[in-house]
Amino acid sequence: MKQWVADVAYETTSGPRKVTESYYMPSEEDVRHAIAKAGGYVLRIRPHERSAIERLLARSTWWQVQLLRGIQFRSTATSPGVALWKIIQAETNPRRQNILAPAREALARGLGVIDALRALKIFDHGTIAILAASERANRLQDGIPHAIHSIAQKRKNSRAIAATMSWLGIDVLMITQSLFWGKDMVLEWFRGNAPTDPEELEKYKRVVSNLELTWDVLIYSCFAAGSFLVWCIISFWMNRGKTDWPTARVVRKIPLVGAYLRDLGFADSMMASARMLRGLVPIDEALKQASEATTVPEVADYWTSAGVELSRGVNLGSTLDRPPLT
Repeated sequence: MKQWVADVAYETTSGPRKVTESYYMPSEEDVRHAIAKAGGYVLRIRPHERSAIERLLARSTWWQVQLLRGIQFRSTATSPGVALWKIIQAETNPRRQNILAPAREALARGLGVIDALRALKIFDHGTIAILAASERANRLQDGIPHAIHSIAQKRKNSRAIAATMSWLGIDVLMITQSLFWGKDMVLEWFRGNAPTDPEELEKYKRVVSNLELTWDVLIYSCFAAGSFLVWCIISFWMNRGKTDWPTARVVRKIPLVGAYLRDLGFADSMMASARMLRGLVPIDEALKQASEATTVPEVADYWTSAGVELSRGVNLGSTLDRPPLT
């Protein structure tokens, strides 16, 4: 499924009229069929690309929480799907209308509220898993507070990670500046205080040359570390929501960072599975949904393997007692 923007012409009593419409469909051909069925003529079809401001707004946890609270509040008098539809219809901000367009198209095509929320691509896998589990138990309204709590917890974790990366970035910057600006001053002092004895002078120059080489290696290493840090931050921001990509695989191999990300993945999936068990979701379905609640492949494989072993008749305790869970 993908969002498309189409320029369409319609015949009216006053002549041709050009409009721009959005569609949430699998392919461009499906969009053409839908336009032809409505009596329009296709002028142009293009994939929808969100602007930088729209991406920033869509990834705002504050706005995500407000959207979920709006669904929860309106669900007291109607179904969650109708509640989401009313929120979309009541939205007047053009950017938010653009962000909510995939959900509107999904609901218009008869899909459920979870499919509509998934089409927005603003919620992470753990939040969607919690909402899906609550919806399967016909208790979506009760599951929304758990999803909001999950978003708040992840926001705290993100702030902790951001603070750690900021301090690390400051350290790398200060070290790089000290090495870069202090190199000439220190080496000039050594060259200006060389011994006069020819034999000692030769040894002295060799030592100073080795010092300069070591200094250059340290400077280039700091620049490489800073570039790697910036690359990781940009890559994680651009690929947010994806299950796996090259930068994430590299970061997961870093000893302390990889273990921390794995623990966060377990926390997300455990929270989703706990919510499903409270909603009396069957255990095999809970294990399947828990594997989709994390972006860490190691944790997802843990839940998938547990589900396979459980289907073979292995005891649940023995099924879950496996690495990397300790």
